[in-house]
Amino acid sequence: MLNPVKRVAAIHDLSGFGRASLTVVTPILSSMGIQVCPLPTAVLSTHSHYKNFHFVDLTDHLQPIIDHWKQLDLSFHGIYSGFLGSHRQIAIVEQFINDFRLPNTLVVVDPVLGDNGRIYTPLNQQVVVEMRRLISSADIITPNITELCLLLDIPYKDSFTIDEIKQGILTLAGKGPRIVIVTSVPEPERPNYSSVIAYSSFDKRFWKVTCNYLPASFPGTGDTFSSVITGSLLQGDSLPIALDRAVQFASMGVRATFGYSYNPAEGILLERILPALNAPVSQTTYELMD
Repeated sequence: MLNPVKRVAAIHDLSGFGRASLTVVTPILSSMGIQVCPLPTAVLSTHSHYKNFHFVDLTDHLQPIIDHWKQLDLSFHGIYSGFLGSHRQIAIVEQFINDFRLPNTLVVVDPVLGDNGRIYTPLNQQVVVEMRRLISSADIITPNITELCLLLDIPYKDSFTIDEIKQGILTLAGKGPRIVIVTSVPEPERPNYSSVIAYSSFDKRFWKVTCNYLPASFPGTGDTFSSVITGSLLQGDSLPIALDRAVQFASMGVRATFGYSYNPAEGILLERILPALNAPVSQTTYELMD
């Protein structure tokens, strides 16, 4: 039976409070006209930026859900994974990709491992090692600078040259993913700006989108970025247009939220900006890099 809209299997955790993971992924992709089929890896009372959160590990429930989907003969236009809390979950996702991937399936892996030079507290080195294997199954990966270092097993430092970033991207692309997108790249000569740098092995071109940032940190912005990338490419956008849309939307979310007296742990005010996902592309800021 023909499905009239595209369908994505979204393999992420679910937080009851705080805009992150599935509470970000689902409204963004749904607003972009894509059916979201959640495969929740865990249920949390809040995301992990809050103290004393309640956590329910769903690792043992993943396979029965997957088996039922197989019985229903489901298929997906996209498979999109985010935070995976254990090496067991990574192995399950790897098998899921192998079982459900079709020739035109878009596989996006957001290798959520750490930030600011540190691995996230719930994770360990075994998860990092397993994630290095999982990215070889992806079409697209979206690491930040810290995750780039963890995946490459190189020391983190506060400043990288553009050539170092590009070489790291090429090394990761050589491990399997066709598109590598690195977020939160500092601009040393412009301290109030950061960039996203992407490489496509299809045409061997590098792209860059730069934006200025506000002195604020909101959980879930990485999920926001990767979700818009996924939805945009499934809609048929080119890679540079997808980058532009994702950067501009995440930046808009930060700006829409920053002016309020508001607890940043709640995440960006996503509900205020969702309609922007259906607006035509009015301007582009992407650059083709040498």
